Amino acid sequence: MSHIFDFFLDPYRDKETYIIVLEAIVFFFGILSVWFAKKENIWVYPAGLIATVLTVYLLFRDGLMGDMAMNFYFSLMSIYGWWNWSRSKNTKKLIQISRTNNREKGIGFGLFVLTMLVTYAIYVVFDIEVTTSNYIDIFTSGIFFTAMWYMALKKLENWTLWIFADIITVPLYAYRGWGMLSLQYLIFTILAIQAYLAWKKSIDNSLQTS
Repeated sequence: MSHIFDFFLDPYRDKETYIIVLEAIVFFFGILSVWFAKKENIWVYPAGLIATVLTVYLLFRDGLMGDMAMNFYFSLMSIYGWWNWSRSKNTKKLIQISRTNNREKGIGFGLFVLTMLVTYAIYVVFDIEVTTSNYIDIFTSGIFFTAMWYMALKKLENWTLWIFADIITVPLYAYRGWGMLSLQYLIFTILAIQAYLAWKKSIDNSLQTS
């Protein structure tokens, strides 16, 4: 058991205190935002904004440009999602939980490919060597980009993408020395599975009552 704690804590022994504090704040609000999303609660977005804005700074310091760009996008998409989820007519929410149609699947795939190309270009522009872990970062960036867009539209498939990318990100962040963020994504994975089941149940109930 001590080896597990050492695995997560060793990278922090030489880090500045304020960086550890910032990452702890990201850890807390990141988990809180996913929990709110699971509940279909609009507070997912303000909580998520705190986490993503701070993460942009942390990742920029470490030269992880792909992840940094993705969290910058998350911040912008959180503003859009906040607005979209808050829209209502006669006290009824305009955006309901649903599945993606063929058109939305096609757009999602296009966003996935475009995001990978843009993320790769960011590494080139900043003249950062693209290592194996960076290629994984580029791949997960495409998945996360699409997942965030689907979430703003309340599409069930957003959770499928989060689960897949979260599983990849857990060992990736651990390898990079971000133990707290690695643990965070492990928790994200568990919450995303629960959220998928909860949203699917909501869709099934809606079909039964319609």
